[in-house]
Amino acid sequence: MLEQLVVRDFRNLASLDLEFDGAGLAIVGDNGHGKTNLLEAVAYLRLLRSWRGARDSDVVRFGAAGFHVRAKLSAPARVNTVAVGFERATRKKKATLDGVEQPRLSEALGALPSVCFSPADVVLVAGGAGERRRFLDVALALTSPEYLTALQHYRAALLRRNATLRELQRASKHTGGAEQHVAVWEPALCEHGAVLVRARRAWAHAHAEPYAELCAAIGEAQPAAMRYQGAAPEADDEHIQAALAGLFESSRAQELRRGVTLVGPHRDELQLQLGGRDLRTFGSAGQQRTAAIALRMRESATVRDVLGAPPLLLLDDPFAELDAGRALSILSLLAVTGVGQVLLAVPRAEDIPQAFTALPRCTMQHGVLSRASA
Repeated sequence: MLEQLVVRDFRNLASLDLEFDGAGLAIVGDNGHGKTNLLEAVAYLRLLRSWRGARDSDVVRFGAAGFHVRAKLSAPARVNTVAVGFERATRKKKATLDGVEQPRLSEALGALPSVCFSPADVVLVAGGAGERRRFLDVALALTSPEYLTALQHYRAALLRRNATLRELQRASKHTGGAEQHVAVWEPALCEHGAVLVRARRAWAHAHAEPYAELCAAIGEAQPAAMRYQGAAPEADDEHIQAALAGLFESSRAQELRRGVTLVGPHRDELQLQLGGRDLRTFGSAGQQRTAAIALRMRESATVRDVLGAPPLLLLDDPFAELDAGRALSILSLLAVTGVGQVLLAVPRAEDIPQAFTALPRCTMQHGVLSRASA
């Protein structure tokens, strides 16, 4: 639960000090005035980066030296306060938990558990495979320390292997000796990649049926399906490692020509289908929005299962472009699964769904919040 929020020089938010009750807050204001920026600042305390993909230097308010975001939390959060600051001149970022600076930023990941619903989520379905891999990585890394550690080690080994491939490609050293320079990074890729593959497959298997049920409940007439698609066969970690080792070995010659690692968990896919057809290619805009909302609801369930309570819901005009029937179905489903604290951003008061009309309200104008009567 979020009790207090302090924001300084984050996008167009020069200075905000907010207190929250248990239910949350509804923020009303025209587009472009800072509603989404406020939700982004809150989400930053979970991801330690912009969920909109912006660089830290671009998040700093124009003319400011840096930004600072701090929150006071209540149970069941694992800390009482979390804060993140970034300095533009040095490009240094630091995170503190209960006033203690963390030696590694990863120690503060997920300190404020939240899940954001936004019309921009359609990219989870309409975008490339990388969008869905990132969705899985965020959901799993912020709820499993083992996964986070494996992801960090895998990415570090992949970065070094790709650097070696590029160096050898430029030098045109496509010899057996060159392959050994590449192969040195593969044991780490296999070991940690197996952890990623196993966890992703387990998540997809556990959530496939609830995901399909959500899509149907929201309004899809055709059956929805979700499965994890990877090059390594389904097996335990030991056999996945062996399979990955074979993939890396068989691909080295081609990768030396291309200068990049072409196989591995970083190339796998979370496949989404509707009526047996690929949603990315054949789904309508409404069908893709439905699937994206169902994915976010499963992300929320993942956090809830680990935390034992619902995460903070950040709703950024979530029902825009949806018909009234689907919006009502989504609200009903959220109510059934249990809604905790909510931060809702909408352009007009009449856009506040009936389920959230009791929320305290603020209006946002040019980055400044003012309390409004209900």
